[in-house]
Amino acid sequence: MQYHVNGRLVDESEATVSVEDRGFQYGDAAFETLRAYGGTVFEWDAHRDRLAGTCETLGMPDAVPDDLHDRIVATLEANALADAYVRASVTRGVQAGKLTPAPEVDPTVVVVVKPLPRGGVEGTPVWDRPATVRTVETRRVPEAAMPADAKTHNYLDGILARLELRGTDADEALVCDVEGHVAEGATSNVFLVDSGVLRTPTLSGPILPGVTRRVVLDIARELDVPVETGRYDVDDVRAAEEAFLTNTTWAVRPVASVDGVDVGGGPITDRLASAFDRRVEAWYDGE
Repeated sequence: MQYHVNGRLVDESEATVSVEDRGFQYGDAAFETLRAYGGTVFEWDAHRDRLAGTCETLGMPDAVPDDLHDRIVATLEANALADAYVRASVTRGVQAGKLTPAPEVDPTVVVVVKPLPRGGVEGTPVWDRPATVRTVETRRVPEAAMPADAKTHNYLDGILARLELRGTDADEALVCDVEGHVAEGATSNVFLVDSGVLRTPTLSGPILPGVTRRVVLDIARELDVPVETGRYDVDDVRAAEEAFLTNTTWAVRPVASVDGVDVGGGPITDRLASAFDRRVEAWYDGE
């Protein structure tokens, strides 16, 4: 594999950053997980804007290079990948010796890609079964401590949540906020269906505004599926008629069970997943 590091393609074995890089030392960095379909980055504008927003939150508003999209495409082409996982990271760069960052920023920019199956109507899901979900004790960091819309390298709450799943059959952790309301999965947004209404936790809580989450909500409105955002308890998810998870890699993944309680997908989940696949298929067709 070849990765893109600071403006040039390098072999995987040579793709390194300095031990004094603030992304390594402090998690002082932003990243985006993207997906390429047919060699084209899906929802690029939304991912670029969120990456730029995170960098602005971190006080380095000009850190995202203007040619980042070109770097991603070059990395896909160097690895002969049309369908791929893409991760783009932007750190504050090398600044040694103190926690307080210097005002001048020379960012480290890294692009990593990995092969994924074809998506769309003719594609194959990345996941091999609907998700088994378990609630965990780890809580999402409150908005007052860390802006939820900032996708940074500080992912320890997600890691701790996933560690709680060790020794279980669960695929994803259901994480609540400090008040006990459902926030999201460790790496996914959560949706439930009840009485024909599509529900998902409100962004006024510590919820990452997922790009796939937004696309699914747009599709739901196009299909005249009633949509509600609000605050929900774990029991609401367990008792839901349908539930599913979204993220860039999984797209739409039905939830088989929550804490051993069967939930499953259903007609609305299927309609949204099919419509999402059609939107991806149009990406292949250049529409």
